[in-house]
Amino acid sequence: MLNVSGETVCRLVELAQAFQSQEAIVLPDDGSNPIDQPGDAPMPATGAGEPSQAEFRTIIADLEPDQQTEVVALMWLGRGDFQEDDWDGALRLARDEWTPETADYLLGHPLLAEYLVEGLAVFGVSCDL
Repeated sequence: MLNVSGETVCRLVELAQAFQSQEAIVLPDDGSNPIDQPGDAPMPATGAGEPSQAEFRTIIADLEPDQQTEVVALMWLGRGDFQEDDWDGALRLARDEWTPETADYLLGHPLLAEYLVEGLAVFGVSCDL
């Protein structure tokens, strides 16, 4: 059984999807060649994920350390580092490696949203996104 609510983890998934899916800005095709005019080349969006990252960090900071470790363990479970029958081992390792920088650690994983969804699925929880 999870101490962190599925609703909370699903909100983290939504936020992770928001900041990890930053799209490139594409300018209308005016017939020019972007190679010849570097200023017209598509540029990555900047700042698009900042509000969702801030909310993500706030949610993680508001969780108790044991709940933070569960989120990390869920990510590991979804990533395939642990199997369902070794959930206790994942929790132990997450507790041993816990730091106040849990949000930074989680945000450093490009497939975080997918991993959390997979981890929740092991417990029969799904996010209706």
